[in-house]
Amino acid sequence: MTSETSQMPEPSQPAGPAPADYAPFAHLTVPNAHLYRQVMRSFLVAKERFAVHLRPEDVYAALDAGSRPADVEAVTQALDKLVEWGNLRADPDHARVTAVEDFYRRRFIYQLTRAGEAAEAALGTYDEVLGRRGELQAVALHDIVTQLRALLVIAAEDAPDPAKTYVALSVLTARFTDLADNARAFMGSLQRTIELHDIEVEAFLAYKDRLIQYLERFIQDLITLGGRIALLIGELEEQGRVEPLLRLAAARESADATPEDAEHAEAAAYEKWAARWSGLAQWFVSGEGRESQARLLRGRALGSIPQLLAVVRQLNERRAGRSDRSADFRTLARWFAQAPDDAARHRLWRVAFGLHPSRHLTVDADTLAARAASPEPASTPWGEARPLRISPQLRRTGSYERRGKPRKVADRGEAKRKLAEIAARQAEEVRQARDRLVTGGPVRLSRLGELDPHAFQLFLRLLGDALATWRPGMTSTVVTSGDGSMEIRLTALGDGSTAEVRTPDGVFSGPDHLIDIIDLTTGGAGGGGGAGASAGDPPAVTEPAPPPTVPVAVPALRHSGPLPPSRTTVHLQENR
Repeated sequence: MTSETSQMPEPSQPAGPAPADYAPFAHLTVPNAHLYRQVMRSFLVAKERFAVHLRPEDVYAALDAGSRPADVEAVTQALDKLVEWGNLRADPDHARVTAVEDFYRRRFIYQLTRAGEAAEAALGTYDEVLGRRGELQAVALHDIVTQLRALLVIAAEDAPDPAKTYVALSVLTARFTDLADNARAFMGSLQRTIELHDIEVEAFLAYKDRLIQYLERFIQDLITLGGRIALLIGELEEQGRVEPLLRLAAARESADATPEDAEHAEAAAYEKWAARWSGLAQWFVSGEGRESQARLLRGRALGSIPQLLAVVRQLNERRAGRSDRSADFRTLARWFAQAPDDAARHRLWRVAFGLHPSRHLTVDADTLAARAASPEPASTPWGEARPLRISPQLRRTGSYERRGKPRKVADRGEAKRKLAEIAARQAEEVRQARDRLVTGGPVRLSRLGELDPHAFQLFLRLLGDALATWRPGMTSTVVTSGDGSMEIRLTALGDGSTAEVRTPDGVFSGPDHLIDIIDLTTGGAGGGGGAGASAGDPPAVTEPAPPPTVPVAVPALRHSGPLPPSRTTVHLQENR
């Protein structure tokens, strides 16, 4: 068994990645990139817990429950692909071997390779930088002032302490780097906010007040502390104290270098510290023909405030209903999407863009019939379609109107005169009918007398309006005609009497009522043609009469006598 196992082929180990080999990043561009990222993240979490090797079951359990595959086999396949790309290393798992069959079965444990760990570290830095929200660090300005004052104190000593110098310069450099990086990120995010990218309108409106206050506070600190920092930098450089401090820091940084590399390491460290100090000085101190970065940052921050206010004004204008071309086109696109069919879309296109047919071009009936009998397909090119013959006069002058004697203007004076006579006659008939019906006070229906056809038609309309408002239990009603020119007051009588209104066409009969018709256009009763109250009439009723104690049948108003052939009998009912 020992000889056989010694000859078993070990799983092939991928060679170490060459300096230009980026295979450990291959899992970012494949279909299951999300799964691969989760698997690699589980190995990083396990490393933080000092776990070196992981089995497929361990990786499967470490994945998110909502996004993990259905079985462990998919995770095993992902692990094998990561081994192929060089992110992981697979070693045979002999710990769970209990039988010969288990020994020959393919079982591996996995661990991170150096390339895979470096790739994940790079991806973590990438995600952190992208997700970092820039900020304007006013506290960093105070820290820079503090460290510059400490450097002034150290430089004033006869023998500056290298350790204190190195610590002060390191803290100064770290705070300045954070300030510059965060300011750059913040201004980039601020510009995206101003352009309304990656932000919702409601969130922007709620955020803009705090953002403006934040900018104003930082600008005030930058003006106050920026000038103080520039003075401290100038004081250090004027006295020539910067170079010795930088050399002390470079010497301490390169103290652990090997003897053969000590001189080169110290020179490289000094160049690095000199570049850092130069960047710090240029950030706060303006030179000849060059403004400092602090001044530029202050200008950008000051300029962003009116830009933010302009964005707010633009949003308010949109909310107030003011439209622009882009909003119009978006609305039009939504209308096109909601159109039920192509015919509706064509009509919408013609209405929106004014693409109407040529109104000056007329086609005769024969041409239309020929086109209807043999239509041209829509795919026919214009050059191959049947021509449309146009009059040479229309092509030459743009007008199809024939030259010659103009047509006579028709005299419509006689027609207008006849129409005026008809309108005047109808108005006179209506006036006479109104004057005839005005009662001048409450009278019985039986005392109206005989009515001509025009007055009777008006009386029927008024009576119908009054009866339409009658409800059970009512004894009187007041209603205005549809045109608002007349008012009728109708009161029921409990004596059971019957009224008859005679017309040239017959007799109109029904239960007797008190009726009062008023012409509202004159403010009271009309002319003397109305049926006035007589001595035998009862006085005007000011209070409604009590309803009868016994049910009253709803009688139909009878209209006896001959009627014209075109006239039908109208039954008016009283609902009491």
